[in-house]
Amino acid sequence: MTQPARPEPANGFGPGRGIGKPQAPAPEPLPAAAFDAHCHLDMIDMAVADTLAHAAAAGITRVVTVGVDVPSSRWSAECAAAFPAVSAAVAIHPNETTAAATTAAGREAALADIARLASLPQVRAVGETGLDYYWHDAPPQLQRDLFRAHIDIAKQVGKPLMIHDRDAHADVLTTLAADGPPDQVIFHCYSGDAEMAQRCAEAGYVLSFAGTVTFANAGALREAAAVTPPELILAETDAPYLTPVPSRGRSNAPAQVAHTVRALAAVKQLDVAKFCAILAATGERVFGFSAAAGPDERQQGERQQGERQHGEPLHGQRQQGERQQGERQQGERQHGEPWLA
Repeated sequence: MTQPARPEPANGFGPGRGIGKPQAPAPEPLPAAAFDAHCHLDMIDMAVADTLAHAAAAGITRVVTVGVDVPSSRWSAECAAAFPAVSAAVAIHPNETTAAATTAAGREAALADIARLASLPQVRAVGETGLDYYWHDAPPQLQRDLFRAHIDIAKQVGKPLMIHDRDAHADVLTTLAADGPPDQVIFHCYSGDAEMAQRCAEAGYVLSFAGTVTFANAGALREAAAVTPPELILAETDAPYLTPVPSRGRSNAPAQVAHTVRALAAVKQLDVAKFCAILAATGERVFGFSAAAGPDERQQGERQQGERQHGEPLHGQRQQGERQQGERQQGERQHGEPWLA
């Protein structure tokens, strides 16, 4: 089965194409600062400045925007350079490995681009990379080869590895053990069970839970969160996908992670403000940033799009070939499951 194409990235820092669903209503603000550990700002049908302003109003003062190929990784790094409350992660998504590795030279060039971007100070993680055996867009061996290459990059630049793992739990864990993990490993949109969560905790891996943990049929995910130490938990949106209850079915955005934070605090039987403080400490330990916003960061959602010296836009215009590679028609998975989860 081949996945639908992903939405087109945003033009500059304006609205992305989105996923054709209405925006979710604003959540009740959190009692303390928190952050969105994984989203795709370039795919949200709202300008980045507006998205960040809405997030800040909900108590979400920082976001990590994630690339899935070279063009979107470059966009993420440039976005993080323009907005103080944004950090970036860069990588080639496992479902993008075939497109990135049509030739040996193309593969090496793509990995070199990711390594260069990963060394930038505003890039705080290498991801999302990993294995996806649900879709059949890329041969498993090719996925494993590029996963190992990303593990190496993460270790070389000394930054966390952000993992996409879909129906590939055993191979992901085996590959990490065989190659030796970086100091920090994050399982984005954790989808394993409680037993796997305990194995990850023993290894010191961080589990990032998306809006799926709020779904009525996600008892196994809540059991996994229950057995995971609070200091090894993160909360994310994977926006514009996987919108949490009570706004499931609408387009996701970083502000909505407030619902997921509250759900996880309930699972852990912790006061929400205390859990926010734990999440902030984990963010500082893993990503090296503070979730609490300073004066400039509280106002970042109102900033205009950054510009380079001589008035050239920071993002600029992509090369046409990159635009064709990185921008495809929007799509949704079979049964309403999104492309990226």
